[in-house]
Amino acid sequence: MNWLSLALVTVACWGLYGIFLHAGQVGMKDPILGRYKAFLFVGIAYFLTAVLAPLVILLASKNMNWNMPPKGMWISLFAGILGAIGAFFVLLAMGSGAKAGMNPAVVAISVMSIVFAGAPIVNAIVGIAMHPPKGGFSAIPIPFIFGILLAALGGFMVTKYKPSSAPPPKIIEKT
Repeated sequence: MNWLSLALVTVACWGLYGIFLHAGQVGMKDPILGRYKAFLFVGIAYFLTAVLAPLVILLASKNMNWNMPPKGMWISLFAGILGAIGAFFVLLAMGSGAKAGMNPAVVAISVMSIVFAGAPIVNAIVGIAMHPPKGGFSAIPIPFIFGILLAALGGFMVTKYKPSSAPPPKIIEKT
């Protein structure tokens, strides 16, 4: 698979992540601790996917070199911590919106739209700051800057103009 195919698999997985994370939180049927219970299972999934799977691949590799430079280890650990904190705050944001009386499905759309529009902007800005372009910041193409602005506008518009979902059906009790 080429880089674009791999990136699109990530888009699909992360696009579904927010919806299923919220559904898992609601499925815990615990309005107070449900998000923490859901996050516990996210952690178990991270362990299975991000610890056991690469460990099996590394153990199966005939050319495995167990030398792992400390700098690479610490930066990778920090990246994982940032990812886990982000996932935790996604849950908190969804729970906070639901507590504010917003429809849970609408909260999930809003939170994930802001996250997935904002994260690439942060990534681009920090990436350019860490690895400035040849020729300095004045060499940043105008279409790139325009793309950043469009990402921000897109996140805003999806959040502001999201469709409202129908209220849950009323249950009529027979007397």
